[in-house]
Amino acid sequence: MQNLQFLKQFRPITLVFILSSALFVAWNRRLTGYGINVDVVTIGNLVLFIATLVSFYLYHKALLNDRVAVFLRMIYSGMFIKMMICLFAAIIYISVAGKSTNKGAVFICMFLYFLYTFLEMSILMKLSKQNKNGQAGSAS
Repeated sequence: MQNLQFLKQFRPITLVFILSSALFVAWNRRLTGYGINVDVVTIGNLVLFIATLVSFYLYHKALLNDRVAVFLRMIYSGMFIKMMICLFAAIIYISVAGKSTNKGAVFICMFLYFLYTFLEMSILMKLSKQNKNGQAGSAS
């Protein structure tokens, strides 16, 4: 039951991933014309999606727990894991690419990071309000 609920709540982020991936494929020539490496953007999008999936799962588990210590541990773990996944992916890419690092692709990935994080936080704030209202309603 909770897994279905999790997947339903994660659906907007999945849709953004699918739409952005389709957009990168459709605009391959245009982006390449601007000097943007579409392969880097596509792989970056996948890495960001996976990092967001992991952090959203931890945030979702945190919302379901009543204990403050567990809640905070899950929230901090989610932020830390997402940050580390993105940091390691960036370090690996910059190390491999060297001087031919594609700055345009890195900036697009940075925009995607902010987009995924904004969506993630919007969904979680909505869920948090629902949980708070559900608990307040059941207490009276």
